Amino acid sequence: MTNRNSFINIFSKTKRRRSFSRGWYNFSRNPLSVVGMIILLLIIFAAIFAPYITPFPEHAGAFTNFREASKPPSSTYIFGTDSIGRDIFTRVIFGYRFSLILSIVVLALSIPPGVIFGLIAGYYQGTWIEIIIMRITDVFIAVPPFVLALAVAAMLSPNLFNQMMAISFVWWTWYCRLVYTMTTSLCHEDFVTEAKLVGASKTHILFREILPNCMGPILTKMTLDMGLVIIVGSSLSFIGLGVQPPKSDLGTMIAEGARRLPSEWWAAVFPAIAIIVVILAFNLLGDGLKDVFNIEEV
Repeated sequence: MTNRNSFINIFSKTKRRRSFSRGWYNFSRNPLSVVGMIILLLIIFAAIFAPYITPFPEHAGAFTNFREASKPPSSTYIFGTDSIGRDIFTRVIFGYRFSLILSIVVLALSIPPGVIFGLIAGYYQGTWIEIIIMRITDVFIAVPPFVLALAVAAMLSPNLFNQMMAISFVWWTWYCRLVYTMTTSLCHEDFVTEAKLVGASKTHILFREILPNCMGPILTKMTLDMGLVIIVGSSLSFIGLGVQPPKSDLGTMIAEGARRLPSEWWAAVFPAIAIIVVILAFNLLGDGLKDVFNIEEV
């Protein structure tokens, strides 16, 4: 019995290694996806160690130095300085912290309920349970996510926490729709039918049989959504409903710099480029994950 279990464990490990190798091969065949992953890892590293790698970490908060105000890009200030003398490069790196925290927390709050509701609605297809869940989902999806998040954020105090709550309130619907579509298809597969025949519980069928087969598209959509959440969060900050000054949020920095265009162009252009870079990195990584999981559309 022990030898049999050992053989099964070795076989499972070998199968996982082959699966990982095959997935990495599919991913690495797309050079742009590898580039996106490298850029994203560099951004995450810079955001985590921002106090140690930025030239002026004190500029990330309440700091003024009017003698160095509105300086163009130079060897000392590679992105220039803002209207009160703060280094824009330092503030951009610290701004990545807020963007990454926002996207991670929003998806962590919105994915679980969306997945659970999608599983339930798909499994109980044709019942009143499906009708209620999917009609509520359709109402949320009918309204553009930024508009709905804007309405929710406008009713709350402008800060990072309320910004995350506002976006999470509208984001779960996309995962509900995705998982619902996949569940309605998977419910007719042989492995689900066999699980029902042997007396498996509905919880077991939903979370041990159906959900693992949905993880590929969920992970891919999650990667692509990281960039979209950052866009929505930066847009809310741009109009004053997100992170408040003097904290170094990218959307807030663009709003402050836009008031001084075109003379002090660097104050708005470099934070905007920073947003574009992180969104592009997530999109390139998501394209690579599509190849790994052989997904046509997410």
